[in-house]
Amino acid sequence: MTHSQSLTRADLFDRLSEARAAVAGRAVFTTSFGIEDQAIAHAIFEGGFEIDVVTLDTGRLFPETTALWAQTEERYGRRIRGYYPDREPIEQLVADQGIDGFYHSLLARKACCNIRKVEPLKRALTGAALWITGLRAEQSDARSAVPFLAPDAGFGVLKANPLHDWTRDEVVAYTQAHGVPVNPLHDRGFPSIGCAPCTRAVAPGEPERAGRWWWEQESAKECGLHVGPDGRLQRVVKTETHA
Repeated sequence: MTHSQSLTRADLFDRLSEARAAVAGRAVFTTSFGIEDQAIAHAIFEGGFEIDVVTLDTGRLFPETTALWAQTEERYGRRIRGYYPDREPIEQLVADQGIDGFYHSLLARKACCNIRKVEPLKRALTGAALWITGLRAEQSDARSAVPFLAPDAGFGVLKANPLHDWTRDEVVAYTQAHGVPVNPLHDRGFPSIGCAPCTRAVAPGEPERAGRWWWEQESAKECGLHVGPDGRLQRVVKTETHA
């Protein structure tokens, strides 16, 4: 039976269980508090999985996102650990390019993402064997071949994307069925939510990630968290055994 034929609570639990059993050692789930990540966090907390739930606080998040962070901790009675940019590099970045210098060039934007997101992620994944994310193939053309399980060469871990083949409607249905708290920005036209100055609402018919770094003209825009050493989104597919 395919996933689309059986959208059940146990299905996501089974996928997390399969991912957790695939490798020994520390497992980390990184949440940005988008709807996909809230669905996964719900399953982790309710299922009692030995998975560390962490987030990257870039210092430029929407107030709604930080409010949801607090709401989620209260709902599930669990702490979600924040990882932050190192002080000296971020102070130097702002001194060099200005507080919103990332608008001026692709190089400047990637430098900002590297300091605010990639470097904290490296610390979050230190000692980890498994990294769980909320990536979905439907989110963009660049993510269309995202697999369930695959090695991540950039961070040297096994990467699991338990919602890789879910549609957005399925994710919404799951959160509604289980009363999962979600970011109110989703109802205001923000299907994908990142840093506040780098995210806008999308127009009807636009791709989900069209609002991310919208001023750039590249066809595949990523912050650097999900790309390999060559700078491209990793698409190495491992044979799947889940339902």
